[in-house]
Amino acid sequence: MAAFAAVVLALGWLGIGFLHAAYLKYAALDSPAYAMFLLRRGWLWCHLAGGGLGIALGLVQLLTQRWPRLWRVHRVSGRVYFAAMLVAMVGAVGLIATSPAPTGIRVAFSSTLLAWLVTGGAGLVAILRRNVAAHRRWMLGAYLVTLAPAVFRLSLAGVVAQGVAPSPDLIAWMLWGSWAVPLLLYALWLKLVGAARRGSWAEGAALRHDRA
Repeated sequence: MAAFAAVVLALGWLGIGFLHAAYLKYAALDSPAYAMFLLRRGWLWCHLAGGGLGIALGLVQLLTQRWPRLWRVHRVSGRVYFAAMLVAMVGAVGLIATSPAPTGIRVAFSSTLLAWLVTGGAGLVAILRRNVAAHRRWMLGAYLVTLAPAVFRLSLAGVVAQGVAPSPDLIAWMLWGSWAVPLLLYALWLKLVGAARRGSWAEGAALRHDRA
């Protein structure tokens, strides 16, 4: 339980920090941040609205999944979360299709979209089949992908702080890593937890056998 609380706090800090930064960046319509989106603001707003709501509701999903009294809230917010992320992806498709960025960067952005479709889709299929354990695993993975822009922002800030001017190739690699690295670490953590549980079960079975 303590580990779960620590994970939720860390993801909450990451998501809320990113939403705050995005608000400060795009709140004013005359912000310099809109320069590259002058003719694409509709797609940008679509992406920001869906993604912002997805980040907030993803955290609600994590907080309500373990308490039976909140399962109704969990189901309703889950549906809205999926809808919001689909809106975000529509905006992302529009931005990618109209982007003047190099192909490597556009492919990297597309990989994030595909990663969410795979993890979120698997989570949806799992709950439709009433496999709650698999649903929780997949949806935490989907939320890690949802937070990929926040991870990318921190990575980019770290690179710039080191005095490195990020090249298009480096930006593309950081975009890939912003979702692939968290998912890889999550998969490793699941394997370690599974191995520990199997070891505990085997030890308990051996003790029961000895006592018998």
